[in-house]
Amino acid sequence: MTAIDEMNPEGVPRKVLFVAGAGRSGTSTMAGIASKLGMHVPLPEVPADASNPRGFSEPQWAVDLHDRLLKEAGVQVSDARPGAWFETGRISTREPARIRVADWLEPHFDVHPELVVKDPRLSWFLGLWRVAAIRTGAKPVFVTMLRPPAEVVGSKQKYYANKLGSSHLAASWLNMLLHTERATRDEAGSARVFVRYEDLLTDWVKTTMHVGHTLELQSIIHTRSDLIREVHRFIDPSLRRVSSSLEDLALPPRLHELTGQTWEELNKLADPEGDVTEVHATLDELRDAYTDLYEEAEAISKSSVVAARIAGARAAADTEPPESTGLADKIPHDLRAKIPPSVRRGVRRALGRERAAEPSTGEQ
Repeated sequence: MTAIDEMNPEGVPRKVLFVAGAGRSGTSTMAGIASKLGMHVPLPEVPADASNPRGFSEPQWAVDLHDRLLKEAGVQVSDARPGAWFETGRISTREPARIRVADWLEPHFDVHPELVVKDPRLSWFLGLWRVAAIRTGAKPVFVTMLRPPAEVVGSKQKYYANKLGSSHLAASWLNMLLHTERATRDEAGSARVFVRYEDLLTDWVKTTMHVGHTLELQSIIHTRSDLIREVHRFIDPSLRRVSSSLEDLALPPRLHELTGQTWEELNKLADPEGDVTEVHATLDELRDAYTDLYEEAEAISKSSVVAARIAGARAAADTEPPESTGLADKIPHDLRAKIPPSVRRGVRRALGRERAAEPSTGEQ
């Protein structure tokens, strides 16, 4: 094979591979393989930790950006609200954000014409990244990782110490995958691929070469044999360290049903010639059904929300420090009574306990 670094860089078109999907679904493994086969993850990368000792293969800049944008939108990484997509979508259409991302991408093409951008928060802002990539003259292409929802939930609970419960995490998986599929549907056929995590661990060569040829990623198609050997050392079947079934989660019946049906339909997208209109239509129906379920649950849980707010306010009040005793409070009352009111007001203003009267503007 002819390695891409031995080819004329000017002859390799710019592309950005976006690796999307729920956290703990194999996105790091997919991005890591692409990187080791020659594609470029913009530096610096997020450092490895105990939850992912082989590394995340994600740019620190993108993670920091997504954290800021999610905070601004009031959206969690694992948000189960269908309406959360509207909040992040509004930010994705902002011109300053698009310019900023495009400006960040541009110099990284000087390092390599094919980039990899991955982050579990990425799906919330796919529209932003798509526009930014196109503005740099690059073609955006997408890989969405598929892992059984029970394993995703179990992995998050094990490695992230998640306290939100199985039902919330299963609902957030539904919300994430159904909307990620819809957000990339315009690329169906030649610019998006769905990959089962199990397939990647079982036969990474076959699975990754399918990704490379479908998305026309030259780094993968023309990789070197020594890089292939490096990936063999990188891939470890024991990376699938959590194994559980949907029954283990003890979900509410309707949520259990929708999660199982969605997993079945998404799996079809990973089959050869499976990314077709009929499957898209069924996924649309499932997305609508999930929205209805969430709205029903939201409508009858207002009391729980109010109770949580009251409990939070009480907890905050209990932790507030007692009001400090000022100098004036130490002066005997009969002595304070002899101090002229104008002087007392001046002292209070100096201590910041009373605002000075604002000058009149003449307006009624």
